[in-house]
Amino acid sequence: WRLKQSYNEAIPSSGAALAMESQFPNQAQTVAAGGALGRRTLLLLSLVLMVVGGAGGPLLTRIYFLHGGARVWLTSLLQTVGFPMVLPNLAAAYLHRNGRGGWRRTFSVTARGFAAFVAIGVLTGLDAYMYAYGSASLPLSTSSLLFSTQVAFTAVFAYLVVRQRFTPYSVNAVVLLVVGPVVLGLNSSGDRPAGVSNQRYYLGFFMSLGAAAILGLTLPLVELTYLRMKQKITYTLVMEVQAVLSISASVFCIVAMLINKDFQAIPREAKEFGLGETKYYLVLAACAVLWQLVNLGFVGVISTSSSLLAGIVVAMLVPVGEILAVLVLHETFNGAKGVALALAIWGFVSYLYGEHHSHREPKQTVGEELELQPGP
Repeated sequence: WRLKQSYNEAIPSSGAALAMESQFPNQAQTVAAGGALGRRTLLLLSLVLMVVGGAGGPLLTRIYFLHGGARVWLTSLLQTVGFPMVLPNLAAAYLHRNGRGGWRRTFSVTARGFAAFVAIGVLTGLDAYMYAYGSASLPLSTSSLLFSTQVAFTAVFAYLVVRQRFTPYSVNAVVLLVVGPVVLGLNSSGDRPAGVSNQRYYLGFFMSLGAAAILGLTLPLVELTYLRMKQKITYTLVMEVQAVLSISASVFCIVAMLINKDFQAIPREAKEFGLGETKYYLVLAACAVLWQLVNLGFVGVISTSSSLLAGIVVAMLVPVGEILAVLVLHETFNGAKGVALALAIWGFVSYLYGEHHSHREPKQTVGEELELQPGP
């Protein structure tokens, strides 16, 4: 048998672009209609939000636990409850759009897209809980290194969900990011915080890996949902998606807090907080703001680029988290962490080099043929 595939342009290397042209042929033109300058501006803004929030959110979460905080579901809620920050911008976008005249749909998200994002939001709430449990049980430097493995999970799930191409460089990055946690696990005897049992430490260890795996799944799922909606990526659409994801995840966490009676414990915990009652509420508020910046950045990067790039940015923040943990929290930085950090950076650089190399390859021309040998 002989199958012919014709391409008008070069075969793209990003998961989003590849999925657009292979499964959703009209999507590439729809997204392009948004304008290259607008997309680059939104991508740059999203990257800045991810860096600022990704550096501060984990640090303040760990500070909460170090000074007497113990409500895991509360810190899970803080990772998603900052969604009111997007509502004024969303309202302004609606007013601006309606002021142009003509009929327009009230919401940019389709009904199917809304249902999909609600489900992904619930999954995000579970991911937030697993991450918070790891933060409560592990030093920040350790949990950050473990969470960086989400790049490996993202690469695998991006291949399965949106047909992200694997290259030798991305495979190398995945292997390196998997070896890092193994090194940490084999050399964790002196890393356990005071007052944390071995059982809780290792449960936190695997919870952090589980959180990385769930994030690695949700990023391609968000990307796939964008692709299936076949809509132009606009600022309003990104804000709507973030609101739906955050509200769904927040409701999931609030229900768990009600069952766990966390709301009744907050006033007592505030009075006993090591930094004082006022700073307790300031830490909670700052956590909510910083984590919302991360969430906005995630959705923006995925919508303007790919889920794998969003995962790579998280891995890039690992050295920042390590430095902050040592300088602010005075955590020890042993040889195992050094090896794991070096592997994480090596994997990150390997992936970036692979992306750069793939973009420099000559464009493949029309009429590429794929031959399949007939069976016996």
